[in-house]
Amino acid sequence: MWLRVDCRLNNRYCGRCCYKTEMPLSREDIKRIEDLGYPRDHFLIWRKGLPRLRNTDGHCVFLDVTSGKCTIYPHRPEGCRLYPLIYTRTRGVMVDPLCPKAASIPISDVRRLAPVLIKLLRKLEEEYCVKLL
Repeated sequence: MWLRVDCRLNNRYCGRCCYKTEMPLSREDIKRIEDLGYPRDHFLIWRKGLPRLRNTDGHCVFLDVTSGKCTIYPHRPEGCRLYPLIYTRTRGVMVDPLCPKAASIPISDVRRLAPVLIKLLRKLEEEYCVKLL
């Protein structure tokens, strides 16, 4: 159901998507992370009407900068599970050209998961009364 990407570059995990992240969090994402024992003020910041992953020193609070790996990978937010798929109002669902692995994402995966990303954005709109689509 989620996008599988081999994020390794030169025998190390890239982690590029975790720098200056603006990843929104659904209520389900927040509960899942809180259930791991993290308080909201550790991982959540409100911006533009949405709760988002907090950045520390310019990267996601859950990024292990030494390895490039996510420390909560099995429990990561839905948006992280779909990345590098993104939505823009002008182009719709597309692969983020900033991802070093963008060219390796099959168009069939984009087509298959585009409705999943749109559903997530609609859920966020409903939960937080914001306009994303």
